[in-house]
Amino acid sequence: MMLKFKVKKHDVQSGARLGMLETQHSVIETPVFMPVGTRGVVKTVTNQHLIDLDVRIILSNTYHLMLRPGTNIIDEAGGLHRFMNWERSILTDSGGFQVFSLSDLNKITEKGVHFKSHIDGAPHFLGPLESMRVQKILGSDIVMAFDECCRYPCGREEAEQSLERTHRWARECRDFDLHQHQSLFGIVQGSVYADLRQASVEALRAIGFDGYAIGGLSVGEPMEMMNDLIGATVPHLPEDKPRYLMGVGTPRNIIEAVLQGVDMFDCVMPTRNARNGTAFTWSGKVHIKAGRYSRDFSPLDSELDCYSSQFTRAYIRHLFNVDEITGLTLVTLQNLAFYLDFMKKLRQAIYDDKLKDFYQKICTIYPE
Repeated sequence: MMLKFKVKKHDVQSGARLGMLETQHSVIETPVFMPVGTRGVVKTVTNQHLIDLDVRIILSNTYHLMLRPGTNIIDEAGGLHRFMNWERSILTDSGGFQVFSLSDLNKITEKGVHFKSHIDGAPHFLGPLESMRVQKILGSDIVMAFDECCRYPCGREEAEQSLERTHRWARECRDFDLHQHQSLFGIVQGSVYADLRQASVEALRAIGFDGYAIGGLSVGEPMEMMNDLIGATVPHLPEDKPRYLMGVGTPRNIIEAVLQGVDMFDCVMPTRNARNGTAFTWSGKVHIKAGRYSRDFSPLDSELDCYSSQFTRAYIRHLFNVDEITGLTLVTLQNLAFYLDFMKKLRQAIYDDKLKDFYQKICTIYPE
């Protein structure tokens, strides 16, 4: 079964929409936040934790998995779902962002990127066909086309050349024969130039994809610029296809993109911040390692009913102080639970025609 997507409701005052996304492995309500499991695991938590939180889809990374454990091992295991014992949906990114970010270790050609592994310096090559082959072996439900992500800032001429290459690679990805259950998303690029992003949408729509992602944002540009570029892009995307904003972001980032019609999000922020001792709560960020929590016997988040709320702030701070891994797990669970609860409340606000009020609440708690 290929991906099915249906818009169930439009917000009366914005571009926000409720939808239902269905893959072979799960049914997903949108707008949705996808936890990041880069190497086939969401760091510091188990799959059972994710199931208990009712996570329906996670993201994994083509670049990292092709290096370790390698596609041969995952293929022998029967694909990524079986390898990691995850029965729900998986989206895999193409690896493009990672290889292009290795600016000191890569060489870009018209066919792809020659790069050296960040692990041991071994030479590798990744292009559109190689990325598709790896993602076919992984067996993910949603496959991302191989694209070039421009650095920020980026001159217009460089952005134009990059975009031409991205569109050529997108056609090669579209022509690749994936598994029947796999769906392919094209990625809109164009750096900070609204007209290039609109041209990118036009080119990708002409090729035809199962969904469309907005890439190349949240790479250092101001938040206002990012929102403007989303606003210049989304209205040109197909109404009947899912829209995915890659690598974003804070609660405010997400709700402002939802207001413009975006359906899908991923970001390492909740898991990475957890490992640094920062919890997302309904009263704002809590930097749990701070000394003022040493005798705070209140729950981490009194408004959120999740496993981590059974433990006091003082206890979780103690775990961080003595380098106990359980501390990382508890704050990761808190942050994932918060993000999922935030998305659930956001969907309810759209359903109830109260999104404006919910937006104001989020901006008060998370102004950035």
